[in-house]
Amino acid sequence: MDLSGTRLLKANRATVWAHLNDADTLRAAIPGCETLTGSPEEGFEAVVKQKVGPVKATFKGKVTLSDITPAESYTIAGEGTGGVAGFAKGGAKVWLSDIEGGTELSYTVEAKVGGKLAQLGGRIIDSFARKMADQFFDNFQEQIDGPLDAETDTDASPAA
Repeated sequence: MDLSGTRLLKANRATVWAHLNDADTLRAAIPGCETLTGSPEEGFEAVVKQKVGPVKATFKGKVTLSDITPAESYTIAGEGTGGVAGFAKGGAKVWLSDIEGGTELSYTVEAKVGGKLAQLGGRIIDSFARKMADQFFDNFQEQIDGPLDAETDTDASPAA
């Protein structure tokens, strides 16, 4: 499954970059995140509880960052296991660019699931992934810009 999108943030690029590398910001932004520890240099470990369709699971995983261009872009690679629910693994490319009045954050995500999760079907998984990406970036944007208003830019769409 592939997703891509952009977010327009009011903060400058240096501020957005700092938040993208901050465990506290990421913990608050990840839906269902119970713990997130680590650093950009050593990678992050997380415990996340989620319900996907009828499958409820606690996922434990690790995320590493690579291809880091400070204040501009990086690649995220991660893998998590949810016991009998299965596993999820994937990656994302995130990049920042200056725009008038703030920063544009763009992303592309590629993810794969296995086990019971894979048995749910592509529609449920794709819908869940889009919902999680939207929630993550809504939460992330609130951490930086404050509460979102009705005119928040959310351009998350499936990639072709």
